[in-house]
Amino acid sequence: PDVAKMEVESDFGRASREHNGDLVRRKVPQKDDDTDVQRSGPSLSQGVIKQLRMQKLLDKIQRKRLDFLRQVDSQLGELFDEVTQEVDTLRQPHANGNATVQRNSKEGQKIFVPRDSILTDLLEMQHIQTIYHIFVAILIVLMINTFVYDIVDKGSWMLNFAMVSFAFDRMPIVLHTWMYLQLSTIAVFCAFNHWAHNRTKYGAWFDWLYFVGYLGYLSGWGWLPLRQIWLHSLPPTAALIVVCEQVRMSMKVHSFVRENTPKVVEAVKASAEVPEKRPLCPDFSKYLYFLFAPTLVYRDEYPRTPSIRWNYVVNNFAQVVGCLVYANFVLVRFMIPVFQNIGKEPTSSKVLVLAIFGSMLPGMLVLFLIFFGVLHSWLNAFAEMLRFADRQFYKDWWNSTSFAGYYRSWNVVVHDWLYYYIYKDVMLLLGYHNKTYAALSVFVLSALVHEYIIAFSLGFFYPVLLCMFGGIGLVLFFLVPQQPSRMWNIGLWVGLFIGMGLLMCLYCQEWYARKNCPRVYDSFADYLVPRSLICMMQNAR
Repeated sequence: PDVAKMEVESDFGRASREHNGDLVRRKVPQKDDDTDVQRSGPSLSQGVIKQLRMQKLLDKIQRKRLDFLRQVDSQLGELFDEVTQEVDTLRQPHANGNATVQRNSKEGQKIFVPRDSILTDLLEMQHIQTIYHIFVAILIVLMINTFVYDIVDKGSWMLNFAMVSFAFDRMPIVLHTWMYLQLSTIAVFCAFNHWAHNRTKYGAWFDWLYFVGYLGYLSGWGWLPLRQIWLHSLPPTAALIVVCEQVRMSMKVHSFVRENTPKVVEAVKASAEVPEKRPLCPDFSKYLYFLFAPTLVYRDEYPRTPSIRWNYVVNNFAQVVGCLVYANFVLVRFMIPVFQNIGKEPTSSKVLVLAIFGSMLPGMLVLFLIFFGVLHSWLNAFAEMLRFADRQFYKDWWNSTSFAGYYRSWNVVVHDWLYYYIYKDVMLLLGYHNKTYAALSVFVLSALVHEYIIAFSLGFFYPVLLCMFGGIGLVLFFLVPQQPSRMWNIGLWVGLFIGMGLLMCLYCQEWYARKNCPRVYDSFADYLVPRSLICMMQNAR
């Protein structure tokens, strides 16, 4: 702060001295540094020059202030993480020098603090707002482009939103399925409450009974959502909503059970010493708030904002709708015309390579839209309605210099759940020296869940994401630079462009191949065998 203050005072002093010198030499023709305009004597107002210089100085002060605030936030976050890790290390009691440790259930917990999302702060800067306006302008140009193309090519005056209507078709079935999922999570709370209040009456077999029942619930409760998807042939977006909600609610249920089970056990021990104490389950209101809060880590209390800004809520939901419209035009203009004839025309390796590189830019636009529409706008809208104050749903992943940093900062909400309930629990079971196995467990689970979501949303199994996430992504995770630099950040972005191009190209190719190519198998094997590859081999003959 002292350095920034000295720089600002120096700028003020230098601007004042230059201004006084200009007043003394106002009759001598000069060339203004800021405006690059030749002026002579009183022909150009000194007030205009002064205003330009003051505006330049104020912009510099604003930049230094924001840079300083970002540096302070980053350094405090790093300091807090280091202190937390050091405390965890000091609290781990080693037995006879072995690596086996015992962990207190309360240590190393996530602490929620009031803070805004990074983009919320950045969008207050005029320069970042301009970048936002550029993306809006691109959307307008895409709309005009599509409108003109439809008029010239098809003679239609209406914008084509057929893909949006198809993607969100049969939403009543989605709502019905979502209600079932929500009621099932409430049933878990009732069962947990019954176990917490009655476990002391029946002994250890009662605990094992509920434990087996809980595992059976996690493994079998998703049958109805998947049945609804297959029975009603839900379109991709509707199926995606059902599967994502199924995964989200299962993660929330596990967080609630995982956080409160140790509390119940400790409360039983305390009640044995002080008879008036009883093991109690948290209030249902806290559980219900957690089900809708934009976090996957349960706490009895969260930091809250004093009021709800409804204009902010409406603005964020409007941005979600804008992202959906944006994605529609990107797919309609850049993806569908390239892949809609797959299976109808011969496809060579040359066409496939060109399609992959042609899909990179649209793929990255879709990635940006998913990030901004879901991780920023959607979560901030719900956080505002629920007065949820901790809005660090993501970090500055765009500045990452390694894929390890990108994975940790892209989606903080999911990363926290994986870190506290998979990574740390695996280390608790295997020992704190097995960090590699814990990281592999996180990667394997994450890759399987991502592929599960994609497979049941699109209606076929094509493990492109599984191979990229669990294969190439796993290798890149351990590739960490010793000295981060701009080149590593550029390499990250190149990898993202190539990866999104591959995903968009191969999944679109398989989607239209299943529309245009005949079925090869009449059994479940048709769901597993990529039809696009068979179609290409048949056309090659």
